[in-house]
Amino acid sequence: MKRIPFFAVFFAALGIQCGQVSAGTKPNILHVHADDHRPDGLRALGNPLLVTPNLDALVERGMTFTHCYTMGSMVGAVCTPSRTMMLTGRSWQRIPKSPAAAPNAADPATFLPRVIAAAGYQTWHMGKKGNGFPAGLQEFQTSILDDAHGNTPETDRAHCSRRLADRTIEFLKSRTASHETKPFYIYLAPPVPHDPRSAEPQFHKLYDPAKIPLSPAFLPQHPFDNGEMTVRDEKLAPWPRTPADTKQQNADYYSCVTGFDHHVGRIFAELKASGQWDNTIIIFSGDNGLSLGEHGLFGKQNLYEFGGMHVPLVFAGPGIPKGRSDALVYLMDLFPTFAEFAGAKIPEGVEGRSIVSILSGKQTKVRNVLYTAYRDCQRAIRDDRWKLIRYPLVDRTQLFDLSADPHELNNLADQPEHKAKLAELTALLQKEMSSHADTFPLTVANPKPAEWTPPAPGGEPAKKIRKKAKQ
Repeated sequence: MKRIPFFAVFFAALGIQCGQVSAGTKPNILHVHADDHRPDGLRALGNPLLVTPNLDALVERGMTFTHCYTMGSMVGAVCTPSRTMMLTGRSWQRIPKSPAAAPNAADPATFLPRVIAAAGYQTWHMGKKGNGFPAGLQEFQTSILDDAHGNTPETDRAHCSRRLADRTIEFLKSRTASHETKPFYIYLAPPVPHDPRSAEPQFHKLYDPAKIPLSPAFLPQHPFDNGEMTVRDEKLAPWPRTPADTKQQNADYYSCVTGFDHHVGRIFAELKASGQWDNTIIIFSGDNGLSLGEHGLFGKQNLYEFGGMHVPLVFAGPGIPKGRSDALVYLMDLFPTFAEFAGAKIPEGVEGRSIVSILSGKQTKVRNVLYTAYRDCQRAIRDDRWKLIRYPLVDRTQLFDLSADPHELNNLADQPEHKAKLAELTALLQKEMSSHADTFPLTVANPKPAEWTPPAPGGEPAKKIRKKAKQ
């Protein structure tokens, strides 16, 4: 199939002939990358309770990828390898400092901000201070780290979205004042809606915990040991999980999302005022998902659909069609996609696959299956319909028919009629692991008991832990 460059689509959208292309007509790129943002974390993405008019408008005018994931994590702070994969285009076992990393994996010239800058872009970043791949962030021409845990009103957590918008608007105004003609690549990485979930008071007032329904997948406790039952995130809620605490955590989460949406809307308004709106491709995504009571879990250290690896992904702007795609994509696919937007050269070793061919309507997918992983204790693979999750340390397997069971409530792994599907997906999982340098075994010689008992009461209550995190 002959491939049509993105520029041909982009310039057609602006009414520009390809023979008239110049550096000044390249699109701006604004990437808004939220922290712990669930794939259903906007009203337009499936949650009718959320007040998110600005990002909803982005969904309505652009293309949403409903099956986007970060590949995996070797640590509880899933955001660290996730953001590293995105800024290097490499899979979780081949990012810098990993055993299977290539010799050039740590070369700053191969990091996304340097690649985009080499194509003639002004690069600018503002985002959270920790767990964000510092080596990559320092390659932006300007990188502003926000201390959302400071002790003054100017640096407190509740106002981090406001600070992000203020500084971004200042940057856009400075470009107008200086008559800057280079296109920009802006990477906004706020520390929300990650806990501690503190937003400005007006946003907390929008959500009454008593009126928030529980997920269909809510459980008081996960039914077995998934290998990471007492990580910090899981300690933010009491065992057994209670409806009241779960509803309060959801209300606080929604408040942060709405506050974030409000301030993103201010950035959008400045783009329009400065005349850059029609020349800017806007991407909204999250670094990882989050469980909020589903399956008895409250963290991102799991492989459920409403769990750790499934994230939102939306594109909008010139040349981007309206609609939804169920293509299986990774966050690391953003690297070659942005490079193609910018007309940049993709470095050797990038494993992500550009999804411009999907955005331009030339293809419907870039892969047939997608695998995810967490440490040595969880592996999963899914296709358009089926999903298998394997827990080698306790010898447990789950098989879900996602078309009939999107909340993963009915495990089919032990049903004889699905034996062939189980074997097929297990073989595909092993193949994907091998192709991505994942050498952890799917079976172990002496599996641990799968039964799990929560820690005895007496430690710090969940509310105290959450309060301490805010200090």
